Amino acid sequence: MAVRNRQKSSAVFKRKKKVWKIQSKLFAYARKVQLKILVRFPAVRGKGPNSASLLIEVFIDILEDPVIKNVIVLQTVLQEVRSRSAPVYKRIRDVIGNPEKHFYSFTNEHHRETYIEQEQGESSNDRNDRAIRVAVKWYSEHLKKIQKEENEDIQVIFLTNDRNNKEKEYIKSLIDNPDLVDRLACVSDEGKEIESGKIIFPEHVPLSKLQQGIKSGIYLQGTYRASRDNYLEATVWVHGDAEENKEIIIQGLKHLNRAVHEDIVAVELLAKDEWVAPSSVVLQDDGQNEDDIEMEEKKENILKISVNKNMLRPTGKVVGIIKRNWRPFCGMLSKSQIKEARRHLFTPADRRIPRIRIETRQADKLEGQRIIVAIDGWPRNSRYPNGHFVKNLGSAGDKETETEVLLLEHDVPHQPFSQNVLSFLPKMPWSITEKDMKYREDLRHLYVCSVDPPGCTDIDDALHCREIGNGNLEVGVHIADVSHFIRPGNALDEESAKRGTTVYLCEKRIDMVPELLSSNLCSLRSNVDRLAFSCIWEMNQKAEILNTRFTKSIINSKASLTYAEAQMRIDSATMNDDITVSLRGLNKLAKILKKKRIDNGALTLSSPEVRFHMDSETHDPIDLQTKELKETNSMVEEFMLLANVSVAQKIYDEFPEFALLRKHPAPPPSNYDILVKAAKSKNLEIKTDSAKALAESLDKAESPDFPYLNTLLRILTTRCMMQAVYFCSGMDSDFHHYGLASPIYTHFTSPIRRYADIIVHRLLAVAIGADSTYPELTDKHKLADLSKNLNYRHKMAQYAQRASVAFHTQLFFKTKGVVNEDAYILFVRRNAVVVLIPKYGLEGTVFFEEKDKPTPKLDYNSEVPSLTVEGTTLCVFDKVKVNITLDASNIQHQKIRMELVEPKVRHMICVF
Repeated sequence: MAVRNRQKSSAVFKRKKKVWKIQSKLFAYARKVQLKILVRFPAVRGKGPNSASLLIEVFIDILEDPVIKNVIVLQTVLQEVRSRSAPVYKRIRDVIGNPEKHFYSFTNEHHRETYIEQEQGESSNDRNDRAIRVAVKWYSEHLKKIQKEENEDIQVIFLTNDRNNKEKEYIKSLIDNPDLVDRLACVSDEGKEIESGKIIFPEHVPLSKLQQGIKSGIYLQGTYRASRDNYLEATVWVHGDAEENKEIIIQGLKHLNRAVHEDIVAVELLAKDEWVAPSSVVLQDDGQNEDDIEMEEKKENILKISVNKNMLRPTGKVVGIIKRNWRPFCGMLSKSQIKEARRHLFTPADRRIPRIRIETRQADKLEGQRIIVAIDGWPRNSRYPNGHFVKNLGSAGDKETETEVLLLEHDVPHQPFSQNVLSFLPKMPWSITEKDMKYREDLRHLYVCSVDPPGCTDIDDALHCREIGNGNLEVGVHIADVSHFIRPGNALDEESAKRGTTVYLCEKRIDMVPELLSSNLCSLRSNVDRLAFSCIWEMNQKAEILNTRFTKSIINSKASLTYAEAQMRIDSATMNDDITVSLRGLNKLAKILKKKRIDNGALTLSSPEVRFHMDSETHDPIDLQTKELKETNSMVEEFMLLANVSVAQKIYDEFPEFALLRKHPAPPPSNYDILVKAAKSKNLEIKTDSAKALAESLDKAESPDFPYLNTLLRILTTRCMMQAVYFCSGMDSDFHHYGLASPIYTHFTSPIRRYADIIVHRLLAVAIGADSTYPELTDKHKLADLSKNLNYRHKMAQYAQRASVAFHTQLFFKTKGVVNEDAYILFVRRNAVVVLIPKYGLEGTVFFEEKDKPTPKLDYNSEVPSLTVEGTTLCVFDKVKVNITLDASNIQHQKIRMELVEPKVRHMICVF
């Protein structure tokens, strides 16, 4: 073995001789630069890669600060980082690439004086440790020669997490930069556990044993999802084949065992006699008694109330962490009551994330600010994880700051487009050329128009309808040809793929593509020539499709209308121009198409949406009302759906293994429990055997005395649904879209704001011979990875939009004083009810337990469902009256507070 190792080492040495000759040039350059700091990102002996990656994250926050300059990062270190954390590796490379920072990478593994062999019996970790120390020693001696020659004082400082090798004097020199000292605090105290009395959590099973246990079936692996409503409960979605996917309930502090939302965890199932039902109790962690474990145990006892055996679900406990998915968290500092204390609690904006203990010397400055904090670790004897301060975002409540928070919290890429990305945009002035006309049909003679919300500038789609000679109708959906401008593989394409979708907030839009495309060259504005991708049908008067064709085209929209303007034309008795006649034809066909869809089992659901009217100067909301939908909304929707179905079938026929499709899984039967019980309480029956049965029973579920009941049932049905997702046809066998009752579906009609549509356009272009393919387009594994990112971005965009609505709702009520409105009970919990205010599309949770006040007598009935509070019974769908005010007493989580006026009971209510 020793001989073979020597032979191998000799070969390696020969290969590196040429590289070493180049090193002299590097160091001739290095003599010109004063490099004061040598940084090591350390490995952690005896611990897995996750711990090391965590330490790297800590150092990265410091290294990115403008104060830190003149740094050498060793090649050994870069290799460690690259293997452990791709995002952090990218951040290091970006810092090294910034000329103002003066960061340099030293290829110590390819320099004669610093290269070392791995010794027999030496671990890779220990070898790297030695290589770093050799490089430090050599570089120190190397710089001594420069100091003598040029009479300069150059100090080499070796930064590491090894407590015996830290340069304390350098740490002290950062006192003038308290932000940096705060970020180093938890690093300096690495290994120190909070001196609490007793162990709180069980020890995590080592990764190697977890993997063996998962393989043998002792443990299950899944994604940990914390509850927003109950900090002592979570679910773990078990990974596996579709038929094996299931949720496991986790209840109680010790069973949660230091897992954080979105971690990949290992779970051990409990015995069946220990299984529990999903909790109907709303519990929030106030963080007031962090060391009072007895209080926590009392709260856990609230969960252990006997329930119907049919409600019990598989229950388990977290035994170990497979992968931490920690990220920087936005929130606020909860300053310690102890005078001059340095340890404080940080309260994240996301209620699913536990409070984090940080050490800071600038608590007075950070109080009332939105800040970013990173988690460093979570000892067994600490109620909360330890972390460190990263960045101050600005004052809480400030519109710009709060918008930044919601974008960061929902991981929405919102940085300006880089010059590299912008370099792939067309040069202005731009016009359609003869080359652009190739493979295109000139449709500029058609009376095409667009119909959109007011103020829309990114117009994706336009339509036309005209009679043709045989008595049939020609109907066209024309979609912006974004794929003409965004070519595969360039920086513009990669950035668009990363962003995945445009995000619409109340006051701003975070574009997926640069504005030159989104609001100009791709936008199908009126009276300008634009490139389009057209789907054209020949239909008879019964809206039966006789022929379908697809073509790249050039159009010239004759009108850019709002939904209200289009509706006015359709309804007008005097307007009979070509655009109006086209709209009437489209509207007539759309009604037939919609009826056919509903007859086939498509669902018509409801979700309250609101629209803000902004002050033109302050941009604060001055009016808030639910959106009113017109016939023209439905008209446009029907033809977009039809185009998406037609294109889905076409690309699947051409590319059965590589089509990017969209499906909507059927909900599991248990999802409908709350809907069925709520309907039953009003003597109505909801059938959930199929989408068609559900749609038909919803249509019948009406009450002459309670017209809003049907809307409430449809809102509740929406909450029972699964998320629709993108997928690659070659990686799945179930294509069905449950909500639309369609066997196949995709997204084709919004390429300005959805990257999925760009891929579908490319597939369709190849299918009709209008463009050429490329390797990634026919790689089902890469399409599956792309789908995963698109699903994530779409979900985060939805959450960000909801958060923006919530914030602007608070701004609206800030100056309104007390507002009295009607509301309806949507859900009943064991200690609370959730109400909906139709006028504002606003939801609130009424709590019937207040801190430091006697608990009222509560009687919860899960079958009706109802909650009796001190003799007053509240049922699902009951109409109540509330007074609405803004409670700004907790600046971290400002609430819309509602006082229940009718019926009158002891209560407290707030909207999160």
